[in-house]
Amino acid sequence: MSAPALELSGLNAWYGESHILHGVNLTVQKGEVVTLLGRNGAGRTTTLRAILGLTGSRTGSVRIHGTEAIDMPTYKIAHLGIGYCPEERGIFASLSCEENLLLPPPVGALGGSMSLSEIYEMFPNLLERRHSPGTRLSGGEQQMLAVARILRTGANLLLLDEISEGLAPVIVQALGRMIKTLKSKGYTIIMVEQNFRFAAPLADRFYVMEHGQIVEHFAAAELKDKQAVLNELLGV
Repeated sequence: MSAPALELSGLNAWYGESHILHGVNLTVQKGEVVTLLGRNGAGRTTTLRAILGLTGSRTGSVRIHGTEAIDMPTYKIAHLGIGYCPEERGIFASLSCEENLLLPPPVGALGGSMSLSEIYEMFPNLLERRHSPGTRLSGGEQQMLAVARILRTGANLLLLDEISEGLAPVIVQALGRMIKTLKSKGYTIIMVEQNFRFAAPLADRFYVMEHGQIVEHFAAAELKDKQAVLNELLGV
């Protein structure tokens, strides 16, 4: 059996003196969609950042496609075929939509990156807006661009942080279709999501975080049985 796409074992992470992650254990198999749930401040975004070495110090184990990455610098971790879409999107305002897409260097397997024509087929809005400056795009178009830019690199393990937040329902539905398409193409996806209605039909498995630890883990088939537990863990 091949190594998992991602395996976190006893992962601790700090921002300065603040100890944020406390022994996180999480496994994602190739081709899975896994959602990380939890209240704000539970440590979900920090988990994504810690995978890439974007926190302060970190200890434990981060294995990506079987390779230990805990002591690697961020640029080397990216070259293991991992792409991160942060909540703030990071669009280059002075570049057009298409220039944003052409900017990233390849990080995945040679020839694994999506061509511009494949990107535009998946995101027809971006084809229409390809000459528009990044800041002239709507919030939904910026979110599509942020994800599309990762696909250009050839990354096959995607870390998506709150991609549905603040977007119109029609855009959220388009993003849901995108995730289903990427899953059918064999991509592995880890989503941090507050929008449970968006995440529930897409994910194969769920992890729930509280105070920097994984406190619950279950498969999509168990979702109905876990509703009471989820209401308790995620309720405000």
